[in-house]
Amino acid sequence: MDTINIIGAGLAGLSAAVTLAENGVSSRLISSQPSERSQSVLAEGGINAALDLMGEQDSPALHFEDTMKGGVYLADPEAVRNLTENAPRIVRKLAALGVPFQTENGQMIQRYFGGQKKRRTAYAKTGTGKMLMTALTDYARKFEADGLIHRLHHHDFVKADIRDGILRGVYVRDRYTEETALHSGPAIACAGGLNGFFPGRTTGTTQNTGHVQAVLFSQGVRMANLEFIQYHPTTFGISGKRCLVSEAARGEGGRLCVLRGGEKWYFMEELYPELGNLMPRDVVSREMYRVVRRPDCGDQVFLDMTALDPSVWRTKLSDLREECMHYLRIDPASALLPVEPGIHYFMGGIDVDARHRTSLPGLYAAGECACQYHGANRLGGNSMLGAVFGGETAARDLLDGGFDGGCLSLSTGCLSPTSVSLSTGCLSPISAEKLSSFLCSALGILRTEEGIRQSLEGVGEMLRDEALTEDFRARLLLGEAMLRSASARRESRGAHTREDYPERDDRAFRKTTLAECRDGSVTISFRDLP
Repeated sequence: MDTINIIGAGLAGLSAAVTLAENGVSSRLISSQPSERSQSVLAEGGINAALDLMGEQDSPALHFEDTMKGGVYLADPEAVRNLTENAPRIVRKLAALGVPFQTENGQMIQRYFGGQKKRRTAYAKTGTGKMLMTALTDYARKFEADGLIHRLHHHDFVKADIRDGILRGVYVRDRYTEETALHSGPAIACAGGLNGFFPGRTTGTTQNTGHVQAVLFSQGVRMANLEFIQYHPTTFGISGKRCLVSEAARGEGGRLCVLRGGEKWYFMEELYPELGNLMPRDVVSREMYRVVRRPDCGDQVFLDMTALDPSVWRTKLSDLREECMHYLRIDPASALLPVEPGIHYFMGGIDVDARHRTSLPGLYAAGECACQYHGANRLGGNSMLGAVFGGETAARDLLDGGFDGGCLSLSTGCLSPTSVSLSTGCLSPISAEKLSSFLCSALGILRTEEGIRQSLEGVGEMLRDEALTEDFRARLLLGEAMLRSASARRESRGAHTREDYPERDDRAFRKTTLAECRDGSVTISFRDLP
């Protein structure tokens, strides 16, 4: 089998690489930064698996039900069932690789997370992503020493080599030498989310520019559910981005409140008595948006963690406390923490099937850049699980001959940088901010047709600029697809709330939104779910 090209070296990319290596197949890990600086390192709260360690009769079937309900029944049931049934095996394997999951009396413990009635989130304080990445990176080094994993750090994906409707390889540019090489063979895109479309407004790393998705979309790769953007309820602003206050804080007893008549009102507990502060993130974000606009309430929501036991701060939330004190000079153990929703996760992305195959033969996608497990809203604790399982699933399909490919045996050589038309150079901050302003004004927590229309006009005007680089034109086309997807879905579901269409319409819109680009023209359609 050809060496497999993996674009991205976070959890999904590492998972794919080690799965291939365990079976004697080599891969190239292509990334702008080393694995230790990927977005996955920033993941905090934990990873879900129905291990039933807390004596609550949890099961993969209940995990499946919570995931489908949290995503408002917009995910593929086959894919979600595969995910939840494999979750216990994945977490046990990660523990065996050395992930220091939280324990009590020598036994792993789990915590509550939003949208789930069982304690099924395994965690390592609030640095779970860092611990998972450390374990997988160390494991990958063994295969790197054996010549089965080849790291190409400080390298950028330029574009796919597509001939006869099949991906034959990928063009990759070395950031240091500016040399561009063509690497033959199938590819797995593990490029993370679209944070670069919303600079300064997301909790994600700015290294996740969205360049890979934009270029692939402009080359004809189908996208899905681009309108579904998750706003995490609890973030605060720091220079250049939003800082996440992990859902673990609410899982351990943190309570959202707003001042009403000078008194603290714990609005989530009153409005949703069953799950309260642990309702799914889309619900919490919408309620936060609404309460600060009420005439009888203050204009700031707070997270109240002052009643937490000192042992919780010492053993479970010490990292979070340090962050708050470092950036805000607020000790959340003794004072209210001001929070507001921030863009956190992109449920939509590259359209894949249950085996993570895309619309382009030879190309797979996994992790946040793929649209798969989360439907209209992701449950906390399912992102790291989806990344690890998605990378593994894509790799296993390749190992099983799911793509026979007919890939040509192409030599890997250096090409002149000018021979590749798309540029991976720095995006103009002014252009990026202009596009971001159009997207944010239309794709906020609450949306309207008029707001979407105005933003579409703005993006359309930008597209008419004849001086555009191909790279930025690709970004604009993907931005247009996000807006057109939001316009076409005339209902409210999960993270997509239309003020002009406030009701959910299962008959017309319990379907996957599809976006395709042909000859520079964006089209939107819908596909029935199983």
